[in-house]
Amino acid sequence: METPLTPLEFARRARKLYFERVAVIDGDSRWTYAQFFDRCDRWSAALQQLGIKSGDRIAYLSPNTHAQLESFYAVPQTAAVLVPLNYRLTADDFVYLINHSGSRMVCVDRDYLATIDSIRSRLPCVEHFVALTGEGEGWLTYEAMIDAISAGFTRPEIHETDLLTINYTSGTTSRPKGVMITHRNAWMNSIGTLLHAPITCADRYLWTLPMFHANGWTFVWTVTAAGATHICLRKVEPRAVFELMAGEQVTTLCAAPTVLISLANAPENLRRLAPRGIRVVTAGAPPAASTIQRLEEELGWTIIHVYGLTETAPFITVCEPRAEHASLPMSERAAIKARQGVELITSGELRVVDVEGNDVPLDGITQGEIVARGNVIMAGYYNDPEATEQALRGGWFHTGDAAVVHPDGYIEIRDRLKDVIISGGENISSVEVEGVLLRHPAVEEVAIVGFAHERWGEAPHAFVVLHQGARADERELCEFARANLAHFKAPHSVTFVKELPKTATGKIQKYILRAQRPAIAPQ
Repeated sequence: METPLTPLEFARRARKLYFERVAVIDGDSRWTYAQFFDRCDRWSAALQQLGIKSGDRIAYLSPNTHAQLESFYAVPQTAAVLVPLNYRLTADDFVYLINHSGSRMVCVDRDYLATIDSIRSRLPCVEHFVALTGEGEGWLTYEAMIDAISAGFTRPEIHETDLLTINYTSGTTSRPKGVMITHRNAWMNSIGTLLHAPITCADRYLWTLPMFHANGWTFVWTVTAAGATHICLRKVEPRAVFELMAGEQVTTLCAAPTVLISLANAPENLRRLAPRGIRVVTAGAPPAASTIQRLEEELGWTIIHVYGLTETAPFITVCEPRAEHASLPMSERAAIKARQGVELITSGELRVVDVEGNDVPLDGITQGEIVARGNVIMAGYYNDPEATEQALRGGWFHTGDAAVVHPDGYIEIRDRLKDVIISGGENISSVEVEGVLLRHPAVEEVAIVGFAHERWGEAPHAFVVLHQGARADERELCEFARANLAHFKAPHSVTFVKELPKTATGKIQKYILRAQRPAIAPQ
């Protein structure tokens, strides 16, 4: 009686129970679950008509539109493998990713048709080019193909260990790696998300997180599992976000910390539009406690902090609220919420270990690396056995994240291992220093990196974005940090910038910042 664990089961159930409910809103267009899955089935039939078979890879390049959302059902239910691409990459990046994945088809939004046209001759494996929106010479038209075909297609047998998606990492230090996510990985993560961040059929989910990133943190399937409504958003801008919140009665969304910062610092006339009680799942980088406190106090939102990686499908911890937290002052509750927390019920086992593989003490001080194992861990890196063996050595997935464990068992990330600054033999957590500087009223965003120092080996340097109209100088910020940190942790210098370089999901690209400044002179 066993049936495979796959998020396609969520589609089967939603089609049966929620067929008359609104599934997707994209601008002025609306589709019920019955209409949405009819479109998915038609596209599946079209794929098979074009010769797509089990195991074939299909790349998508699109912002958060209904067509992109449909790919997460129409492609895998033919047993093909979806390859969602980061649309903020370059043409050369697309050449590498499409060729590395061996994609036979590329489906592209109108915004990127010209980019793909410019590299067609360099994509020898691609047999079909599909314009999801717009049109052009040599492009098949998505909507026309859906309109011209019936919804009947041959449903192949699918095993839970089959590949569902290949999601490419950001590749900040090397070539991007293709993370192989199975049907079982995605099903387990979706169930864990529903347990720890519950959604019901009354909820309305706003797509502020790119669907391509770790499959929209699997909310592409989680929202459907609950029979809730997907509200698409092509581009994340504070005005558009707040207007949709008000106009579409949004109840929940996901956001990287940089998006949270932009929302928290939006003009007051926009923030007044937002309904109270919105639930926000945040991950991607440790959020500042001050940002959490502002959103919860001023807007009445509830912040749910989770942690994970593309390789873990993605969630492996949640900062689970406990009854004893409720009596704490807001500032203390926000500080706890900024931690990564504890294992999800479904994610498996997580440890923080030293270089010898021993668990670090629960003292909130001793740092180690987060390692994990369980049903959400990837099958490996596509066509990269060496990287797979290194990441999964010893039967554990090694995250590369440095963390401490507090006496209550909650973990807190202090840095990426490669981002820890070692100054005069002392370890400095860039995350800790950033959290302090973000408490300064003039600071909107900050990134701390280590630069070579003649005396100390390394010293922290701050790249700072100020609030619009705010003023602060280097001396003021350095003294503010020294007043709130051990002196050796305070930045030795500051560079003021208009913006920080980020990935598509809001992670600050510190490797770019490290290349921007020479060694710091002795102090």
